[in-house]
Amino acid sequence: MRVLLTGGSGMVGRAIRRLQPQVAPDLTLLAPSRRDLPLEDRAEVARWIADHRIDAVIHAAARVGGIQANINDPVGFLADNLRLNDAVLMGAHQAGVGRLVNLGSSCMYPRDHRQPLVEEDILAAPLEPTNEGYALAKITAARLCEDVARQYGRAWRTLIPCNLFGPEDHFGSDSAHLVAAAITKLLRAQQQALPEVTIWGSGTARREFLAADHLARFILARLPSLDPLPPLLNIGAGRDHSVNDYYRMIAGIIGWNGRFRHVPSRPEGMRAKLISSARAEALGYHPPASILPDLERAVAAARGALA
Repeated sequence: MRVLLTGGSGMVGRAIRRLQPQVAPDLTLLAPSRRDLPLEDRAEVARWIADHRIDAVIHAAARVGGIQANINDPVGFLADNLRLNDAVLMGAHQAGVGRLVNLGSSCMYPRDHRQPLVEEDILAAPLEPTNEGYALAKITAARLCEDVARQYGRAWRTLIPCNLFGPEDHFGSDSAHLVAAAITKLLRAQQQALPEVTIWGSGTARREFLAADHLARFILARLPSLDPLPPLLNIGAGRDHSVNDYYRMIAGIIGWNGRFRHVPSRPEGMRAKLISSARAEALGYHPPASILPDLERAVAAARGALA
């Protein structure tokens, strides 16, 4: 099976590329750069897929960023992702691709809704305002995949992961989410012998984080048999922790003994968004027993990236 991977230079894409030889050696994985394949051009996407005889697509490309980046440019996050998703998905449709995995986001779920969140909760209530544009683009892409699957009988599915982190994360970047940002701040505090690190908000908001490797393995293993999967499927860690907990765990791993100072005036997003992975587990997904080994690997990678 010949597979187009979009977003191959991103965190999930790099995890998929690294794990593919051992998890799915029979796949031929193609991950062109944006220079070789302009993902915002529907006709170019369709032509490239046809020219390279692509059987399946893993759509992991997106414009991503943390809370402040989304607040600063909601128009960009909505418009850029709408354009990208339209070109990739409709280009794949035009080329007749029968199998496609689209990556959603837990940002698609309503703000302050019931916990844990199940797939039917999407569009059940208002979204979190700080990343509404990004969430709307993801919801639109998921609905498009569902409609293509229903109308044309194709195995197009959307996986909705919780927040992700890993060795290929955006350490030291404005695109970094909580775990990567916390690792970066704490390592720099250790390097500079700083006695204090700031945490936005109260630190009590809860987040569910999963190492990208677990998602990558599931995608690679299930790509040949997508038909049994429902249109939307959560892939999570099965447990969440407070923002303060993540900072404490990372500080313990690196051996930093300073203090934390909270900045209540800064945004901290949704209070909680734990997703239910019960349906994925019934289909063979196994969440990790503990986050600590994956955090340790991420810290080791960040040391090298920030050196």
